Amino acid sequence: MPTPPTGTSVVRAINARAALRMLLDRGPLSRPEIAALLAVSKPTASHLLAQLGESGLVKSDGNRDGAVGRAAELFRANEAAAYAAAMDITPERTAAVVTDLTGSVVGSFSLHADDDTDLDPAAQVQRALTGACAEAGIPASAIRRVVIGIQGAIDPTSDRLRFAAHLPGWQRPGLTAALQDAVGAPVDIENDVNLVAIAERAHGVATQEDSFAVLWVSDGIGMGLMFGGRVHRGLTGGAGEIAELPVPGAPVPQEANEFGASGMQAMAGGPALRRVLAEHGFTAESAVQAMTDAVAASGDGAASALDEIAARLALGLSSVVAIVDPDLIVLAGDLALAGGERLRSLVQHHLHTSVVARPPVLLSGLDGNPVLDGALQLAVERVQGEVLDTVSGGQSKPASDGV
Repeated sequence: MPTPPTGTSVVRAINARAALRMLLDRGPLSRPEIAALLAVSKPTASHLLAQLGESGLVKSDGNRDGAVGRAAELFRANEAAAYAAAMDITPERTAAVVTDLTGSVVGSFSLHADDDTDLDPAAQVQRALTGACAEAGIPASAIRRVVIGIQGAIDPTSDRLRFAAHLPGWQRPGLTAALQDAVGAPVDIENDVNLVAIAERAHGVATQEDSFAVLWVSDGIGMGLMFGGRVHRGLTGGAGEIAELPVPGAPVPQEANEFGASGMQAMAGGPALRRVLAEHGFTAESAVQAMTDAVAASGDGAASALDEIAARLALGLSSVVAIVDPDLIVLAGDLALAGGERLRSLVQHHLHTSVVARPPVLLSGLDGNPVLDGALQLAVERVQGEVLDTVSGGQSKPASDGV
């Protein structure tokens, strides 16, 4: 840990961190631009850049040609000063990406479940991380932090993964500690839908909202909650586990404790929605394809199927809205996206007829893998914060081992 700055070094530390923050957020800047943005003199800006350069956090980015006068030298954050990794783990595969300090992805790797069925969680994570680092051209020891998205929730009181019977071997106590020992860096295990909420707020449809809920509709059903710009995890990490929510018409866990046989999962999880679609004539190799076919159809069968599905989703959402009163509901997951605007409008209609508060319901605005997207956002945010914390009022400790 760096020595806390005192006296005038407090101001220097604040300015140095602010300069690095601007370079991370805005990209290359010149000395005069940094001086103007920080409201400091040009000599002070030069000193800050020299300090950050000696620490390996900032480097020259060439010159910018100007219309009048000599070209201005540009400076940017040293992307190689620190690295982070993000993973999305499902029963089918482990996807891993490595990002540099600026948030640019420099390596990726995917480990399929059938590649090695004997891997325990620590070996699985280590192998995926090593593969992504190899593509990035860096050793795995260069990784400063790993964020893992998973279909479950870590209980912080026991360091045990809950709601994850579909991931054999991952329910062991002390899971986070075991993973950290394996990779040699801090590891954060985060619920997958919580990460989708983080990604939605970063650059999805919730960029202007501080409090909203993401309803994930796929084979499993889940929810991510954000209050005041922060993910709400709850006392044991299980906030938003809407699959367990008791709803009228579905068995309660005491009656059917098998996963997917009770609560909201039994009413509106992927298998249940696929049955609804089949009952109305839409059979396909997957629930997503059946949903896509129903949305494209114009007959009474399609209208009835989509209306019933929307009513089921709205039933669960009505309890959430009554208690949480979010500013916005975001529909995400492959089944929700396959339902598209047609399903979204029906969900909003049914929800607004059943609750006093009427939050808008929007479709997710994310592309690609939203879980991995959110894990990257969180990993980069935390590593950048750690690097900024190393900057002192005089010399800064190097942010890496010179990789």
